[in-house]
Amino acid sequence: MNKIWLIARRELNAYFSTWMGYIIIFAALLIDGMLFNAFAIGDDAKLSSDVLKDFFFFSSGIGMVAAVFLAMRLLAEEKQTGTIVLFYTSPLSERQLVYGKFLSALIMFVILQLLSVYLPCLIFLEGKVSVGHMVAGYLGVTLLGAGVLALSLFASVVSPNQLIAGITAAAMTVFFLLLWLLSYRVDEPFRQVFAYMSIHNERFRPFTNGVLHTRDVVYYGSLIFFFLECSIKSLETRRLQG
Repeated sequence: MNKIWLIARRELNAYFSTWMGYIIIFAALLIDGMLFNAFAIGDDAKLSSDVLKDFFFFSSGIGMVAAVFLAMRLLAEEKQTGTIVLFYTSPLSERQLVYGKFLSALIMFVILQLLSVYLPCLIFLEGKVSVGHMVAGYLGVTLLGAGVLALSLFASVVSPNQLIAGITAAAMTVFFLLLWLLSYRVDEPFRQVFAYMSIHNERFRPFTNGVLHTRDVVYYGSLIFFFLECSIKSLETRRLQG
């Protein structure tokens, strides 16, 4: 665990030692605020719960994009700079490296969510919403973001550079997003399988309404675990080969 945390600290320093981490957070908060003002609040009278629901819906999209940018560099950058060789000759295990990298990106993502809390809190100026609704919504955004982080980390592992990693991660994310549409075009049992695998839509919407289902938490947890394990196995294979 100490080694995982040391890797996470190293990656966190990398985020903040350059402009990348600041730019991602600033851009995400700026777009989040603009969409909140334009669509969530808007000109039409809305119930406070609907405003909060719309906020989490838009925030989830911004969060997925931010997650791709946060994770695409994690291993691809090591390969670009050649520092991946240091890992192959170090006593670190693949699991420690992957989980340490993932933890750093997740911490950055959580920081982004914490900095955005002031937006839904503005609803309290003229309305009233349940704190439980806010907690459920942010939990959903965080779980969704963590799923995309794990997926993007895997893309970073199998890609030769950050550009390819970003494109691969974005393509995989869009694929999982569109599975719910595909589920309407196929017959059983594929319809049920594709609907279950979809990363957003019916899977995420309960969180926006302040509803917490165990099955949705289990799904995101399984997605995260699956792609982290895929990253570990891929690194093990590459280490044996080279």
